[in-house]
Amino acid sequence: MSYPQRIAHILNLALGRVEKTIELLDAGNTIPFIARYRKELTGELDEVELRHIQDTLGRLRTLDERRQTITAAIAEQGKLTAELAQQLNTAETLTALEDLYQPYKKKRQTRADMARQRGLQPLADLILQQPRGQLDLAQLAAAYLNADVPDTAAAWAGARDIVAEQISDHATIRGEVRTQAQKYAQIEVSRAKDAADPKEVYKLYYEFTQRVDRLRPHQILAINRGETEKILRTKLVLAPRDWLRPVAVHFLPRPGSPLYGQLDQAIQDAGQRLLLPAIERDVRRWLTERAEEHAIQAFATNLRALLGQPPLVGHTVLGLDPGYRTGCKVAVVDATGKVLETAAIYPHEPQKQWAQALRTLQGFIQRHGVTLITIGNGTASRETEQLAAELISHATTPLHYLMVNEAGASVYSASELARAELPELDVTLRGAVSIARRAQDPLAELVKIDPQAIGIGLYQHDVDQKSLAHALDGVVESAVNQVGVDVNSASPALLTYVAGIGPRLAQNIVAHRNEHGRFPDRATLRQVTGLGPKAFEQCAGFLRVREGRNWLDSSAIHPESYATAEAVLAKARLTGHEDVATRHEQLRQLPIAPLAAELGCGEPTLRDIVAQLARPGRDPREDVPLPILRRDVLGVDDLQVGLRLQGTVRNVIDFGAFVDIGVKQDGLLHRSQIPKGHLLGVGDIIWVRIESVEAERGRIGLGWGEV
Repeated sequence: MSYPQRIAHILNLALGRVEKTIELLDAGNTIPFIARYRKELTGELDEVELRHIQDTLGRLRTLDERRQTITAAIAEQGKLTAELAQQLNTAETLTALEDLYQPYKKKRQTRADMARQRGLQPLADLILQQPRGQLDLAQLAAAYLNADVPDTAAAWAGARDIVAEQISDHATIRGEVRTQAQKYAQIEVSRAKDAADPKEVYKLYYEFTQRVDRLRPHQILAINRGETEKILRTKLVLAPRDWLRPVAVHFLPRPGSPLYGQLDQAIQDAGQRLLLPAIERDVRRWLTERAEEHAIQAFATNLRALLGQPPLVGHTVLGLDPGYRTGCKVAVVDATGKVLETAAIYPHEPQKQWAQALRTLQGFIQRHGVTLITIGNGTASRETEQLAAELISHATTPLHYLMVNEAGASVYSASELARAELPELDVTLRGAVSIARRAQDPLAELVKIDPQAIGIGLYQHDVDQKSLAHALDGVVESAVNQVGVDVNSASPALLTYVAGIGPRLAQNIVAHRNEHGRFPDRATLRQVTGLGPKAFEQCAGFLRVREGRNWLDSSAIHPESYATAEAVLAKARLTGHEDVATRHEQLRQLPIAPLAAELGCGEPTLRDIVAQLARPGRDPREDVPLPILRRDVLGVDDLQVGLRLQGTVRNVIDFGAFVDIGVKQDGLLHRSQIPKGHLLGVGDIIWVRIESVEAERGRIGLGWGEV
């Protein structure tokens, strides 16, 4: 089958849609561009479906490249038969290909290799033939004795080594035993002797047994980590019947043969020494891949929700990066993110300059009209939160505070990008600026940080980093292009994720902007060094030019559709400068299908154009609830079992969700407490109920609080 046919079958998609998608991808089009501006060709496939096609296509092409390599390697050895070639051509997975290649791989010299070199292959063949009748085993082996094979016992042992390797390398046996192990094998985990686990992080796994097909992803990753830290020991146990049955289909000892015992010994040796250890490695790898895929998907889902959080526009923000000995770093930024003033204060141990810190912050608030305080949730955040609450209690104008996840702030502070953006600031103060800006526009600020450094996943440092980066980069790219980017204010980090741009072009755009001033329209982008026709086609619809020459440049309408947009306005008797209500009412009356036919435009594209004309440049994040702004501090001592309060979901993991309820420690809403069918996402604001408080262990148990 062709790639489109195979992918359509695997993903259960219409063949025509898959064919067009592959054509567009191979022509150099990006996923965001295809999803938004080529809907007619793909049958309105969304970004998730398009990425599945792209990833599956990549896997199939990698598989075929490996198939060609293996086929050529076997042919070079002169061992490629018509039957083997057919098996290689029809293998559908890399694992199946590697099983077929196993007997022909170049590997370190084995016991079987040495036995063959000593001329024992005919004796091994005799064991496999299982002849009947009266045979003198000593006499049979005597013909093969030499300096390297001193006695008949050594001859039979060498022959058994050859047979054992043939059994272990048999592709069908490997595949069937692996399948049995994936279904029925048990993993046995124990605490390693003398292993130090002072906080008993892995206590659940000190004596743990589970069938592998019932292991949950977080259990697999926890066991892997415990093993890496030499705290846990694991082994895979497969019942003899589950591996002997597949072997017996191809290598069955005949009770009437004098060589029955030789084959039986070879089978046992093949299983214990070669086959089962290889299968254990395969199954552990399979488990890890499944768990990593799940963890990466969960991380990507959390990141998508985090990047989709609404910006708190119009606030002058005072950002606080808490600390004890080194003090709290302070940065005030205006509504555009421009740094107005910075300082360091020392309200906590050991300096305890509480009153002086309050005076400094009050001065900032009065001088700059601060309306929001953001506090990083790291070390000393609890005490700094109390400082903010006292500050607010004495404020004469409306003032609130917001706890901000500071994960990655230190990574950003020391980055090249931070040095370029804030060259005049010390590295420690840049973190406070980042914490302030994260409330103003989470997307614009978080794209400056490696996605892996944003603490919203589970075991993100244990999974395959290349796969994780690929998935997260796709999420960031999707989020950035869904929102759109103001080309006259965006950082290089933000521009990098715009479809068709990338790091080098992003730097060129900023350099052009710095040298020539604002871009007056999208067309001017063509003057940027290195931004050719293809790049312009891919990126133009996602870049916004506010208050430029052409008001359509502030919308998500692609320049290639401007003529259509103007024709739609004419049909609706609009100029584009009416108020939203008038535009919406006039455009709502347009008949989409007949108008699309008249204008030679696809219906999906026309619907998007009409939606943008009604509300040009609309930010999709406007539909998301704003974060909870607080005025006073809630402490662990204030929490009573049964208390209902609102919280913000900070992280969604396998066993539930961590919810910020306004105290230093997030509470755990276990999955058993979440109503069936209710899906939570990062940033969701929900009602919860206090179920338990373990102050000494820093644990808060939550229940569902919606009424």
